[in-house]
Amino acid sequence: MSDSSSESTYIFDAEQVDELTRLIQQGQALTKAAGGSLGGIDEAVIEQWHTVLDLGCGPGDWTLDVAFAHPDIKVTGVDISKTMIDYAHARATSQQLTNVSFSLMDITKPLDFADASFDLVNARFLVAVLYRDAWLPFLKECTRILRPGGLLRLTEPIDLGLTSSLAYETLNNWVLQLYWKHGYSFSVNGKSIGITHTLPYFLRSAGYLNVRQIGYALDFSADMESAWSLMRDNASIGMKKACDLFVQAGFASSDEVNALYNQMMIEFYAEDFHGVWHYATIQGEKPA
Repeated sequence: MSDSSSESTYIFDAEQVDELTRLIQQGQALTKAAGGSLGGIDEAVIEQWHTVLDLGCGPGDWTLDVAFAHPDIKVTGVDISKTMIDYAHARATSQQLTNVSFSLMDITKPLDFADASFDLVNARFLVAVLYRDAWLPFLKECTRILRPGGLLRLTEPIDLGLTSSLAYETLNNWVLQLYWKHGYSFSVNGKSIGITHTLPYFLRSAGYLNVRQIGYALDFSADMESAWSLMRDNASIGMKKACDLFVQAGFASSDEVNALYNQMMIEFYAEDFHGVWHYATIQGEKPA
């Protein structure tokens, strides 16, 4: 288990309340577009599971959804952030879920679980957590703790959302460059995230069977009120937090960055605003 002194590799400060809020909203949007927490997995397969692990669980929304829907499955969530884990604990208690547990753990280090412990190992949006040279050791650990025949399920963004907002597109491009500059993405030039095409190759190279890619698109145009409000708040919080990073990277002055941020929010509220966010789940089975 990690302790509070563990050094987080997350691009933002996960102990801040506004980041907790943003991740809750982002998780809700992801699950909705995917058709549920375990969308695309045959119910007959799920019925055979006894243990599920969520790595980098954040505030625990996915973990709690699975535990609520499948009371016979023991679900575990781990994260390096004490704020996230405390929140997830509180929600589990309020929902009176006895089949879920949360622990502090640094997923960039060897995982504190025995070999072949889980039927499903799940992780979502680790692109801003794992440096590119940490992915292969991480996947090796996932393989070690999976039971033979178990499923590894990774969900990552294809883009950060395509919109009619010029300001949002400009800020998005800077985020992609930050990922690349700081060693997070597999992009060859900092113009894409470059991870969803890399992970299937990694899984096949590690011997996984039936490797699949499942794509999703979340329409968050102005007339899609629920998705629009979620993504508006996600952009509002996330881009605000990134503004200082943009200035530090030398992309623009503080005044220029703030002007772009304000313009983005104005354009989000336009009646004809339209946007779509693409992401994918990559999953494979550990050989039996």
